[in-house]
Formats: sequence, structure tokens, C-alpha cells
Amino acid sequence: MTQEPIVKCLVWDLDNTLWNGTLVEDGQVEVDDAVRAVVEGLDARGVLQAVSSRNDHEPAWARLEELGLAEYFVAAHIDWGPKSDSVRKIAERLDFALTTMAFIDDQPAERAEVAHHLPDVRCYRADQARDLLDRPEFSPPTVTADARRRRQMYQAAAEREEHRERFDGADEDFLRSLQIEMHITEARAEDLTRVEELTRRTSQMNATGVHYSHEALHSLLGAQDYDVLVISMADRFGPHGAVGVVLIEKLPQVWRIKLLATSCRVVSFGAGTILLRWLTDTAARTGAHLAADFRRTDRNRIMEVAYRFAGFGSTQCACLAAFTVPEGTDCLHLEPTRQEPPTTMRVFAPALGGGAAVEWV
Repeated sequence: MTQEPIVKCLVWDLDNTLWNGTLVEDGQVEVDDAVRAVVEGLDARGVLQAVSSRNDHEPAWARLEELGLAEYFVAAHIDWGPKSDSVRKIAERLDFALTTMAFIDDQPAERAEVAHHLPDVRCYRADQARDLLDRPEFSPPTVTADARRRRQMYQAAAEREEHRERFDGADEDFLRSLQIEMHITEARAEDLTRVEELTRRTSQMNATGVHYSHEALHSLLGAQDYDVLVISMADRFGPHGAVGVVLIEKLPQVWRIKLLATSCRVVSFGAGTILLRWLTDTAARTGAHLAADFRRTDRNRIMEVAYRFAGFGSTQCACLAAFTVPEGTDCLHLEPTRQEPPTTMRVFAPALGGGAAVEWV
């Protein structure tokens, strides 16, 4: 039997579901400790939560704030429209498939309306709320550091987008206004689940399309001739989390980039380009050439453009004789020169092979 997808977002009704009673009739409605524990537990697992409620928005949201629960919800549709419309709009805003959405409500008619219009959305009765943490669909097999702060990342993304819509100026000025920081660090064992996820899920910005397993990555940690690097980003609105991974095989005359993958979420910030410039500058400091494995897929054309724009080409060089390239994979080559640091973000990175991170200036 095929297991259903893990729920990525649960949409809560309010009256007699999240809280006891009806706000317009009872006024000071309360939330049971057991339900509060479910909200906090789902948040800690990286399951996003939202609200769809038939109420006036201002008093309902004010009560959520008074109860200390408003911060847990990434979206709130508190109005008098069909709840199926609300659930659909929340899924579209989060860019989630409906198969990963869930809805909980005390009213059979509301659950039936959502189930009729959105049959892929899983619906739950209000009296099932206390048991949600025990259900497999709300229990991801692993919970990474990024998962634990997923809600904060989505909330930051929403604020960032609002700032973009209001900003009147050039793109570079907008990026500078974000005060972005990129941190490049040597991967640790606790990073590997997220790193493996990046190699599996990133397709447009993955240079080879190769998926490295947790075991394969773990075997390379601390190896003298390999560097496994994790790239994370943050700005004044909050964290982006881990957004990239680089696997480098360091040979005497050439550094071979066996894997470079970055999340599509940070393409608009120039993350891939800046990462390649930092690698180029770092290699130039040591006198090593750069080689990069590249295997075309049906989706990673943008990654090829990034390599070519950075100066990598198909030129043959004696240094490439040091290794064998897998069949179907191209080996791009660059004799690096020093690069200017970016003007749109600050980059903190270690000297490859160890050492404390310092700002690239």
C-alpha cells in the first residue's frame, strides 16, 4: 500500500476547533493545553499551519494574538467565503500541492464542502486534533534544523516579498537593502540530512542531477582530499536556511567540483553566481585550476549558463588527466583569476581544508 505524502500544511478552523466556543457568542474563548501542544509540536516538526475561519478578521486575529498563537500561522483567511477557496489560496501562496494540505473543522458541512471541491486535501474532525502528532502523515521521518524553523522562513519570505513590492529602485539597490549574508561552512554530520535533500530535490540548479546519499556524503566528511560545503543565507527579514551544497575533490593541480547545487529560492539573489566567484577567487589564491562536472538534464540549463558566464569552458588542459569523468558527463575547465567580492551581500567562508570563517573582502 502506498503511503500518503507527509502533510506540509494544516489549515485550522477556529470556533470549536482550535479554541473552545464561538468567538461572536462567547467572547473570551480559550484553547486547551492539549491543542496548544499540538500546534507547538507540528511547528517543531516543520509542518506549517494556517487558519480558515468564518469570523470577522480583526477580533479573531486579536484573540489569536492574546492567546499567544498568532505567530504560529503563516496565513489566515478569516472571512465569510467558502473554505475550499481559502484552502486553495493558501496552497497556491505556499506553492504546495493539494495532496500535502490538510484541513480540520468541527462542522461536517464545512469538511464536506472542502472535500467536494478539493478531493486531494485530507480533512479531519475537530475531535481528532489531539491525536494529530501520533499520525504518520504528520510525522516526517527526519526533522532537520531548517524544518524546525520552516515557519519563520516562510514568514520572512512573505515580509521580503512585501518589501520588494514597495521598493522603488534598481535591483542591485533592492538586494543591498536586504542586508544579505551568505555563510559557507564545512559540512557537519548533523547537516547531512539537509544536504542530501538538496541534492535530491534541486533540479534546475544542480550541475549533474546526481543524488548523493547520506552514507556517501558521510564517508567524505573530514577526508583530506575532499571538501563538503554547506551554503546558508539570511537577511534582515530572517533566515533562508541551507540553500546550497558543493562537493570538491582537491587534487594537486586542480580542484574538481563534483557537485554544485543551490536552491531555486535564491536564484534571484545571485547566490549561484556569487558562490562560483568565491570558488574562483579561492582557487586563484592557491594557484589551483578549477574543473567542474556538468551533465545536462532536461531542467538544468540555467546551471550550464551560470558555469559559462563564470568563465568555465571546454578547453582541454593537462590538469584534467588527473581524473576520469563518468560517461555522459562533461568536464568544464577554468584557469582562475582573482575576483572582486560582491556588492550585494557579505560572504563569510573558511579557508578550504579548515580554519575559521572570515569575510571575503
